[in-house]
Amino acid sequence: MAETNELSFTLAEIAAQLGGDVLGDAQTRISRVASLAAAGDGDIAFLSNPKLRSQLATCRASAMILRGDAAADFPGARIVTANPYAYYARVATLLNPYQAGFNGIHASAVLESAVPASTSIGPHVSVGKGVTLGEGVVINAGCVIGDGVSIGDGSVLYPRVTVYDGCQIGQRCIIHAGAVIGADGFGFAPDGQEWVKIPQIGRVLIGNDVEIGANTTVDRGALDDTIVEDGCKLDNLVHIGHNCVIGRNSVMAGCAGIAGSTVFGEHCIVGGAGMVSGHLNIAAGTTISGGSTLMKSIAKPGVYTSVFPIDTHEEWLRNASHLRRLSKLADRISELEKILKQKDIEG
Repeated sequence: MAETNELSFTLAEIAAQLGGDVLGDAQTRISRVASLAAAGDGDIAFLSNPKLRSQLATCRASAMILRGDAAADFPGARIVTANPYAYYARVATLLNPYQAGFNGIHASAVLESAVPASTSIGPHVSVGKGVTLGEGVVINAGCVIGDGVSIGDGSVLYPRVTVYDGCQIGQRCIIHAGAVIGADGFGFAPDGQEWVKIPQIGRVLIGNDVEIGANTTVDRGALDDTIVEDGCKLDNLVHIGHNCVIGRNSVMAGCAGIAGSTVFGEHCIVGGAGMVSGHLNIAAGTTISGGSTLMKSIAKPGVYTSVFPIDTHEEWLRNASHLRRLSKLADRISELEKILKQKDIEG
């Protein structure tokens, strides 16, 4: 990305593109986004946390993004919207569009397929046979694009991304450095003491507007395809096992791991380091708290947590010993209930 940003827009121009109601001087010109504490002339800040509302009176931003109930607390120009945080994200994108830093095809790139003139391909990129690239695709240095891959319009691959043969990436996707799309899933058949490799002959299909973080891996399917649907956002160091389906607009934070053949509905959330076993079905709208381990399917959406609270080592050992005895205690309680019930019957 460019180190400096010379773009600027008036509030009227911003609202024309993004919506919202402008209060105050609509010709106020904005060139940067900034925090409430650091904002100054030419900056636009936002208020989404009510706890910071008192800072509006002293904020020196040229303009503010806020909800209607806080509009009177800022003396300058402002844009009123129902979701200031999302609006800020869109303004930041407007003022800071992605710039490849290079145009055309670098002389060191190796291309075995024809590409559109609008494609930008960096140094030491390898593009295999039968590859289809959309308009405006950017492939940064050191990427490897296997045979038969397709990448949709406007997608960006950062350095050293690897896309294995036959995988598909939709439009406007962002794949960060070191990500691997379509490596073999973990498939082995036991034969005595040996493990026989199962060829992974499915693909990875990634929808539109998907973002995949650095060093994240999405394994290809064993037979059917691994699917990441439109609008999903995967953080850094996430692992998606073979034959998984990740529903539309789902998000997963760093170090989450999803074992093979698990299916997520739409708009699910997995917190950082959340672990999900294989062959499960997760209802749309489910949230799995960070650090949790999920070992059964979820039919009813909600927030699910399995994190054992942190404690001193001595207390943890003591509580863990109690947990190991819960099954025996439950059996004893059941027996006692039967005895009490029998006594009640006998009068």
